[in-house]
Amino acid sequence: MQPPLKEASNVIEPFLLKEMAQRALSEDLIYGDRTTETLFPHPLPGTGSVIAKEDLIVAGLDLFETVFSILDPNVQLTRGITMGQMAKNGTEIVQIVGDGRAILKGERTALNFLQRLCGIATLTHQFVERVSGTAVKIVDTRKTTPGFRALEKEAVRLGGGMNHRFHLGDMVLIKDNHIALAKGIVNAVKQTRAALSHPLKIEVETTNLIEVSEAIKSEADIILLDNMPISEIRRAVAAIREKSPSILIEVSGGITLKNVEEIARCGVDMISIGALTHSAPAVDISLEITPQ
Repeated sequence: MQPPLKEASNVIEPFLLKEMAQRALSEDLIYGDRTTETLFPHPLPGTGSVIAKEDLIVAGLDLFETVFSILDPNVQLTRGITMGQMAKNGTEIVQIVGDGRAILKGERTALNFLQRLCGIATLTHQFVERVSGTAVKIVDTRKTTPGFRALEKEAVRLGGGMNHRFHLGDMVLIKDNHIALAKGIVNAVKQTRAALSHPLKIEVETTNLIEVSEAIKSEADIILLDNMPISEIRRAVAAIREKSPSILIEVSGGITLKNVEEIARCGVDMISIGALTHSAPAVDISLEITPQ
C-alpha cells in the first residue's frame, strides 16, 4: 500500500534548476542591466557575502547558486552552512567570488529564490517545533506556486515537515465536490475502489460528524477533518478510534501557530497546512559585495 506521506527523495534535476533560473533572470535582464553595464564596462573581481539577518532555516541554495553559475561560469560559491540547518542572525550562508558584474546582475533574482524558500522552511520549522512531543506530522498541500512545487516541497522537508501529494496521481483524495458529484461519501469510495487498478490509499474529506460517520462506514484509509472546531475534532477522533483504529486522521483548515499544538493533542496523525507554501513570509537575507 502506498504511504500517505512522502519522505524526501524527489531530487530536483540540475537541468530543471537551470531552466527555472534562466526564466527568472530573463525578467530582470531582457534588456540587460543598464546601471551595471554603464558603471563597469570591464570585468571587476568581487566577493559577495550572503548574510542571514534573522534566525532562519536554510533552503534553496542549489537554485541560488545556479543563478550565478549561469551569469559567470567561473564563479566560485562556498557554502557556510548546510541546507536544513538553522542559520542564526549574522551567519554567512554563502560566499560568492567572481566577476562583480555578474554578482550585481544576479543579486535580486537569487535572493528572491533564497528568501522565499528559506521562508517556507523556517515557517515549517516553527510549526514542527510547536507539535514536538507528539507523534503528529506537519504536512504541506498542493497550494504551491505554479512551476515551483518541487522546490517548495523540498523546503518543507528541510524545515522538518513532510509532503502530501505532489500531484493528482499520487493517491485518491475525495473532496467535497467529488462527493457532491458522486452523490455521497459511501458511493464515492465504493466507485473508487471498484475502478482502481492499483492499491492506492483512499482519503475522504469531511466537514462534520455526520460525514465522519459516513467516511468510517465507507472504510476509507484516511479521514480528513476539514475546518472543524477543536471540540468537534475531539469527538470525530474518538468516533474514528472506536470504530476503526487503523484509519489515519488528518486535520486541515484554519491551522495557526497558536492553535496547532492543541489540535495535535487531539490525537490526530497529521496536520496539513496550506500556509506553509502559500503564505510563508520571505525571510531577511542580504548580499554584501566588496571589490577584490
